[in-house]
Amino acid sequence: MKTCIRIGAGLLTVAAAALLIGGPSCPSAAQSGKKEVLFNGKNFDGWYTYIRDLGKNNDTLGIFKVEDGTIHVSGEKFGFLSTEKEYENFRLTVEFKWGTKKWPPRENAKRDAGILYYCQGPDKVWNHSLELQIQEGDTGDMWLVPGVGGVKPSLEVNGKSYTGGRVVKFSDHEKPHGEWNTTVVVARGPEIEHWVNGKLNMKGKNASLTKGKINLQSEGAELWYRNIVLEHL
Repeated sequence: MKTCIRIGAGLLTVAAAALLIGGPSCPSAAQSGKKEVLFNGKNFDGWYTYIRDLGKNNDTLGIFKVEDGTIHVSGEKFGFLSTEKEYENFRLTVEFKWGTKKWPPRENAKRDAGILYYCQGPDKVWNHSLELQIQEGDTGDMWLVPGVGGVKPSLEVNGKSYTGGRVVKFSDHEKPHGEWNTTVVVARGPEIEHWVNGKLNMKGKNASLTKGKINLQSEGAELWYRNIVLEHL
């Protein structure tokens, strides 16, 4: 239900009136429930690349490519694809599947990648953020990733406080190699949830970060991302 006020002979919604007088218009309430397709399947509009030793928007090796409506990540260099915008209070869905190639220094290790969210500060590998870990057998783990200056994010999980490092997921729901997996991050301010293939496997509160960019990692393993959709909460 809209509430209106009278100005002269006309009616204005509270939101419109607020804009006229310079007041807030409750944008988060207006966006609640709105879905935003972050990757259009055609190009990287709304995104930029950052590759170790190459910097921003200098992906001369083609670490990130658009192929058949997906993002193909070669994994050859460590880096990420980042949203240009910052986000807060959202439900983020990202599908991924593993490829076959692995690269040094992780050619003999588990395949590894991740979704960094609430990313803040100057770009580096890796940004100050929270991470939904994407790693063989460990998908859904939380990593509290320090950025420039080494400041570590914090989070409370099951009554225990963590500052920096790994928080192990509650359960494993990753599909076999080569199959598509659906990961979901639910971020309501300082409260977060990780879901893998429809199952909750991480839940925390009192996060020290509550807003930032979203990064998709390249971390030594080939994989694909697709169907990247953010719902505002």
